[in-house]
Amino acid sequence: MDPPHHPHLISDCLIHIFTFLSEEDLVSVSSVCKEWHEATETPWLWRRMCLQRWSFCNLAVLRSEQVNHSWKRYFLRRCHLEMKMTKGRAGGYTCHSLRGHTGRVVGLVYLHANSDELPELWNGNAIVCSASTDGTVRAWNIQKAELLWCSPVQSPLTGIVKDEQHEVVITADLTGLIKTWQCQTGQEVASFPTASPHCTLLQYNINNDWFLSVGTSQGSVCTLAGSALTKKSSIMVCDSFKVNVLLVSPDKKWITAGTKDNDDLSPKVIFTESLTSPSEDEDPLCQSVPVIGCQAAVFIPTQPARLVIIHRSEHLNNKALTVFDVSIKKTKYKSEIQVQQMESFLLTLDIRSSQILLEAKDSNCIVLAADQQLWVYSLKGALLASFKEHTMPISSISVVRSFLISNSKNYPPVDRFYTLHYTGRFILLLLKVTYNKCITHSNGTRTGYLQKKQVQPFQITIQKLPTLYG
Repeated sequence: MDPPHHPHLISDCLIHIFTFLSEEDLVSVSSVCKEWHEATETPWLWRRMCLQRWSFCNLAVLRSEQVNHSWKRYFLRRCHLEMKMTKGRAGGYTCHSLRGHTGRVVGLVYLHANSDELPELWNGNAIVCSASTDGTVRAWNIQKAELLWCSPVQSPLTGIVKDEQHEVVITADLTGLIKTWQCQTGQEVASFPTASPHCTLLQYNINNDWFLSVGTSQGSVCTLAGSALTKKSSIMVCDSFKVNVLLVSPDKKWITAGTKDNDDLSPKVIFTESLTSPSEDEDPLCQSVPVIGCQAAVFIPTQPARLVIIHRSEHLNNKALTVFDVSIKKTKYKSEIQVQQMESFLLTLDIRSSQILLEAKDSNCIVLAADQQLWVYSLKGALLASFKEHTMPISSISVVRSFLISNSKNYPPVDRFYTLHYTGRFILLLLKVTYNKCITHSNGTRTGYLQKKQVQPFQITIQKLPTLYG
């Protein structure tokens, strides 16, 4: 007598076998016979493939009543869109090319929006300004994909920052000449010579007053006021080494300055008011941070006086991360800055790169990037997550609300959030970012990780994607 036939058992076995197939093979075997076709249509299979590839998916964007087929449709549709993006094909998103620079683009700033509120770029009069080694500043209209103005040619530019409140952009060139430009017309407002071939620019507003602190190659920090660039103060931070660590606390009360070029020089914390409103008979209020060297630093957004620094360890040929609280102690006759260590731990990571990136999300979480890897730490030293999806060195990271956006030369699919990036001679503006990986913490919160998808080099691209990613 023939053994009893168990169709459900056979189907379960097929489904298990099909989990080892790629999406192309899965589509192919669905044409073999009716049983195989039914097995390949199992929603669990396609849901598994979707979450393995993207971790976060939103089927509601399909607006389908055929729920059983939604995972398959979602997977195929999203793969098709990514394929068109990767190969530069039209359809499913808007792509404009903005060309004009003949040199390498060294900086890019976005104007006419509050990035903290994540505006809809395509519904406003958005402007992007770019600086290049060809010695020009250019302003572009995002919606019309056209050049608004171009500055006269000067020495090769090395950096650009913005002051959106006063609608100006600030540039530095290889001769150390700082200039301010009116973003609407391109008119030069003012200039200030620093005689420094390297300038690190830090712009900030205190109440309604405008300030620019400039880190120089000579190791000093020069503070200028107003778009007229009136010099307010200058302080030596790291003698004969360029200042390439320069950041301001969220409440604008503290400035941290240092150099990555000498592991023996400690970074310094400066009381901002002593730079912007200096006393005639006193030097700016400054205090060294008790660490050896400084590879990266960041202030905690939710605790403005809390500073995190990555530096060389004292005992091992390794790096350490230390957390400090900064305060000021005032007496009848003097004031002094106090820097108190709160936490410190070794980074047990194989970091060969000198380029270390550091960002903070809140009072509990920091993000570290070096080479092609990302790590998420608690301030107590617990490693919460790590990522190795990037195939090329990470060039920048940004924490936006609960999301981590990372840029390298393999740019990601984009949706929901905004980020600016540039490559080669041309600009890449990526609008709307969704996350590909997701960290779920013990308290139920989730942090998204973004990986950029490869785009053809030497092309200024503006992409607006459909709401496929939710």
